[in-house]
Amino acid sequence: MKINDCICVLFVAALFTSCERDDNGPDLTGTFEAEEVIVSSEATGKILKFDVEEGMTIDSGQTVGCVDTTQLYLRKMQLLANIKAVKSRRPDVRIQIAAIEQQLATAKSEKIRVENLLKANAANRKQLDDVEAQIAVLERQLEAQETLLYKTVEGVAGESSALEIQTAQVDDLLAKCRITNPINGVVIARYSRQNEVTSSGMALYRIADLENMLLRAYATGSQLTVIKLGQKVKVFSDFENKEQREYEGTVTWISDRAEFTPKTVLTRDERADLVYAVKIMVKNDGYIKIGMYGGAKIGPL
Repeated sequence: MKINDCICVLFVAALFTSCERDDNGPDLTGTFEAEEVIVSSEATGKILKFDVEEGMTIDSGQTVGCVDTTQLYLRKMQLLANIKAVKSRRPDVRIQIAAIEQQLATAKSEKIRVENLLKANAANRKQLDDVEAQIAVLERQLEAQETLLYKTVEGVAGESSALEIQTAQVDDLLAKCRITNPINGVVIARYSRQNEVTSSGMALYRIADLENMLLRAYATGSQLTVIKLGQKVKVFSDFENKEQREYEGTVTWISDRAEFTPKTVLTRDERADLVYAVKIMVKNDGYIKIGMYGGAKIGPL
């Protein structure tokens, strides 16, 4: 066999081997990341309790600590006392106008009696006019008294409502003194300790959802034609290691903007300058770590 023929055969064999290795390898590569949340204090004061340790698994909604609430509690007690004092000034309208209503009822009965006497010529017109004038005066007095009393009631209700709103605000501040964990996850870092003084907005600890990891990989424009949201794909952790692990993943996010290829990530088509970020969610069996390299096969499972 001639030298040129040997070179040609070797080139074709090398090309075939390269293509076969490329087809069997991952289509997308990237690194694993997790949803991380930095939990910050919503109150200012001394941390009376803080049950958080690095590596601890905490459920969502679990109370892990509290900040001193003494001053807020005393403020609430003062507001409740003020509300009680204000409500004690609320007049009883029915009792306040009972006397005038009784006088008005008596005057109306007298009017009926005088009208009967007038029909029998036993009374004069002036007596009836006097009774009617008395009724008119009592009705105006009753109306004025009711108006004054109802305005007083409204004023007391308004003042009481304002104090109740302030009490609700204090209740909200008291609730924020409880340190509540927002997501199911594992504590990655702790920044504060019990008996330290914290302030609103100060970071207390960082927690990550390690049960559901995300492979942030990069795809070329041509690969986007075979990727869609909700698609099931094969995911490999540490795919360059002979002891690679395989998982089933789901495409949960595809970037709508292209970016330059990251230096630490190589796509299948290395000639592409622009790539699109893709997030693939994987159920972690405990072996996937944040920052670990991974790959995905976007073909059929």
